[in-house]
Amino acid sequence: MKFCFITNYTRITQIQIYMSETPLTKEDLEKFKKEILNNQKKLFEDLKRNLEDFVPEQKIKTKRGILKTLEVQEIMGFSHGTMQNLRKNGTLPYSKIGGNLFYDYDDIMKLLEDNKRNKKV
Repeated sequence: MKFCFITNYTRITQIQIYMSETPLTKEDLEKFKKEILNNQKKLFEDLKRNLEDFVPEQKIKTKRGILKTLEVQEIMGFSHGTMQNLRKNGTLPYSKIGGNLFYDYDDIMKLLEDNKRNKKV
């Protein structure tokens, strides 16, 4: 009896291969390959879901003070056009110094609070 260990990120899966009793076939390898790919797919889907839940709010909590346009875009997931519209219609206050635009962290938090859905009155 031989043992093969495969590392799958945080866990180790032990696979027993009985070489003397049952020969390893191409179908066995194909089945094993599908199992590995399915496990990988599930791990990536879980990771993606966790990141989607975590990223926007957590990024904002880590930033404080004055932010540049690109930082706000990354944090909020806004496009350049959305940022321009928010500035133009007065939704998001900003300061312009030279050619740079700056936003106050508290203004971004106020924008989020003012547009919160299902908030308790």
